[in-house]
Amino acid sequence: MLSAPLAPPDEATKRKNLARMKRRASGLLLLATAIWIVSSIFVARYPWLAYVRATAEASMIGGVADWFAVTALFRHPLGIPIPHTAIVAARKDQIGRSLGNFVSRHFLSRDVLAARLASLHVSEHLAKWLAVPENSRTLAHHAATAMANGARMLGDEDVQELIDRVLVERIRSTEVAPILGQMLSLITAGDRHQELLDEAIGLLARTVDQNQELIRERIEAESPWWVPGMVDDRIHRKIVSGLDNTLADLRDDPNHPLRRRFDEALANFVRKLNDSPDVRARAEKIKLEILDATAVRKFSKSIWEDAKEALFKYADAPNAFAPSAIERGLVSLGEAVSRDEALLARVDALIADVAGHLVDRYQGEVAELIAQTVTSWDPEVTSDRVELAIGKDLQFIRINGTIVGGLAGLAIYALSRFIGQ
Repeated sequence: MLSAPLAPPDEATKRKNLARMKRRASGLLLLATAIWIVSSIFVARYPWLAYVRATAEASMIGGVADWFAVTALFRHPLGIPIPHTAIVAARKDQIGRSLGNFVSRHFLSRDVLAARLASLHVSEHLAKWLAVPENSRTLAHHAATAMANGARMLGDEDVQELIDRVLVERIRSTEVAPILGQMLSLITAGDRHQELLDEAIGLLARTVDQNQELIRERIEAESPWWVPGMVDDRIHRKIVSGLDNTLADLRDDPNHPLRRRFDEALANFVRKLNDSPDVRARAEKIKLEILDATAVRKFSKSIWEDAKEALFKYADAPNAFAPSAIERGLVSLGEAVSRDEALLARVDALIADVAGHLVDRYQGEVAELIAQTVTSWDPEVTSDRVELAIGKDLQFIRINGTIVGGLAGLAIYALSRFIGQ
């Protein structure tokens, strides 16, 4: 079934202007005809009217020729099916293909799009827009609303099944030992693991200090009944003092033997994670036991339920909450990007690259869409819509043809009289 191009919103105004220009062009042609008739009648009495008649005659020829040319674009002149007339209706499909190729080649090209995006400075405008808290809050709200609407359409069982099928199965199929080895290798690079050891030492020292009474009670409970309390106190002081001194030495001495042993043990563990089949098998076994545990499934379900509830509350009443981490993050991102010229350039390059990839991928589809859309239009309606869009300007061709034709006729007639003398 043939469709039709959409009518312009100001169709009535366009039709009125087109009709007015047609009347002016036709009126000028009729005026030239009337002048030709009058001058032909009185030329014998007034010889100088020969110049007027020649001008009017040429104007008529030019006006009629251009009327035929303009009319032939949209319909058959006088309804006569003259070949190569009604061009828009007859060659609509070819025009659609040519238009699609023209748009895709000259507008949807990587170079044209990259140049346009570079002139727009998209990243700078986007960064400044994000840096405004109200804009970031609006964006976060819209994102939360979209996610909340999507979450309402999902059942809890579906989400749990999705987690099991996508996330858990992906973890099951991924060997965990090499990943742990790579993570530990990153941590040990540049002795960053020593910083973790320092934190552990500090934590252990605080634990010992805060639990001295518990250590004292444990010593008393483990010692024989006949051992005096003063001996237990002395043992307690020795143990606590020894632990404190050892931890202090370990904390202050970067070359402490325990630090070297820690380095060696960690390096050996990384090697086993990467190379030992037994260690890798034990890691896989532990991973599967954790994944199969009921607590893990309950934990993943509780995370989804808590996240969904918080999402619903924020989407329904964002103004009731303090600025969220997402909002603060968006503001900070906008501020950071807007101050970094190199980062702005990289973001612009990324946007241009993504846009260029999309253009390369869908350029042909856009051309085909234009061609198919034009092909599906009704020929007569298409011709009418095109005439409505450009017909007003084309009527100036008729007017110019009438005027220029008359001037050319006058010049030719005058030249012929001059040569004939």
